Amino acid sequence: MADEALRQVFPGLDLDGFWEDSTYAEETYRGVYPTEDLVSSVEAELGFRLPSSYVALMRMRNGGIPRDTCVPAPSRTTWADDHVALNAIMGIGREKECSLAGSMGTRHYVEEWGYPEIGVYFADCPSAGHDMIAFDYRDCGPEGEPRVVHVDQEVDYRITVLAPDFASFLQALQPETDYDYG
Repeated sequence: MADEALRQVFPGLDLDGFWEDSTYAEETYRGVYPTEDLVSSVEAELGFRLPSSYVALMRMRNGGIPRDTCVPAPSRTTWADDHVALNAIMGIGREKECSLAGSMGTRHYVEEWGYPEIGVYFADCPSAGHDMIAFDYRDCGPEGEPRVVHVDQEVDYRITVLAPDFASFLQALQPETDYDYG
């Protein structure tokens, strides 16, 4: 059961039922508990202070697949007319392939795929790298509270704001069944 402090960070969010359990998530995304030293070293490596709400969630479970994987978008994306989908949220660490500082983490998408250096890419999408979700620090600087954006590689890395902060992003997540793929 999630503790009361975490419930205050994410009011109204079902933290006990937030994560989907799967072997794939365990093997690919979920890392060890992020200690202060690990958080600090990953932040130093990436050059950005991670949002405290993100760190709090990762201390509950360090990465994985949420049950609700869709978030409304204010305009059409290459994924859908009205939303984007995510595969998983990356954990804080290096040991898992899909962790913030792992082999398929932020630096990979910037250096290998040409994604813009706007912050930290923390969630991948079903497009296999053709769109990502990131903490965007352009307006707040590397120590500030970043907004959450969708970056669409298929449209010249177009950036669409999804939420003003990570807690709001989590509150906006909806089940895939809420959308018509017909």
